[in-house]
Amino acid sequence: MRPFAEIFELAGGRKGGAAALDQALATTASRTPSEIAQIPDDRILAEMTRRIFYAGFSSKVIDDKWPAFETGFQGFEPHACAFMTDDHFDVLMQDRGIVRNGAKIRSVQLNAKFLLDLKAEHGSAARFFADWPDSDYVGLLDVLKKRASHLGGDAAGRFLRGIGKPAFIATPDMVAALIREGVLAKPPSGKKDLAAIQAAFNRWSRESGRDLTAISRVLAMSVDSDSHGYREPRKKG
Repeated sequence: MRPFAEIFELAGGRKGGAAALDQALATTASRTPSEIAQIPDDRILAEMTRRIFYAGFSSKVIDDKWPAFETGFQGFEPHACAFMTDDHFDVLMQDRGIVRNGAKIRSVQLNAKFLLDLKAEHGSAARFFADWPDSDYVGLLDVLKKRASHLGGDAAGRFLRGIGKPAFIATPDMVAALIREGVLAKPPSGKKDLAAIQAAFNRWSRESGRDLTAISRVLAMSVDSDSHGYREPRKKG
């Protein structure tokens, strides 16, 4: 497992240099904890819902239909969604303006209840996410998997990035880089693998001062995305 500075240099060599790489990373810059804490809980529920519906559907289709989602789910106000009546559910199932997937529509109600629980426990759902330590990101994934609905795997990480929370996502390129660095022997399949990733990211974060999102993207950009399986580093020049 090499120092992060060497991985950054490798990625920079593929992206036109360090300045160009930093510019690319700026497109997914994370928010500070204080900024995350200011996000209204209805926007957190909206981001959860958007990421859940993206899974299995074209993101463009969901984005085009999003105004109808906002209307149908009453602006994602957590109380309104948590106490959705069966009649309202039936209306949504007939609404051609949204994607009429019953399980995903029901997930909005379940996640609204989850956010209300977080509000009762922490003052707001946003405060809960803001205060969770990045050094235990895998613990946050576990909370979402167990207490939320339809927020396992990549959907959870993409939701967290969507609200500005630093997050790593196990894309094929990032996993290939972790295998190259000796962090993993194969694609992650359980808690032991996630713990190994977390430990590596914590070390690289201490070395570089960069957050989980930036480290994740640098790793992904340090490999050949058009190759298969293990990706050998390109030689410079």
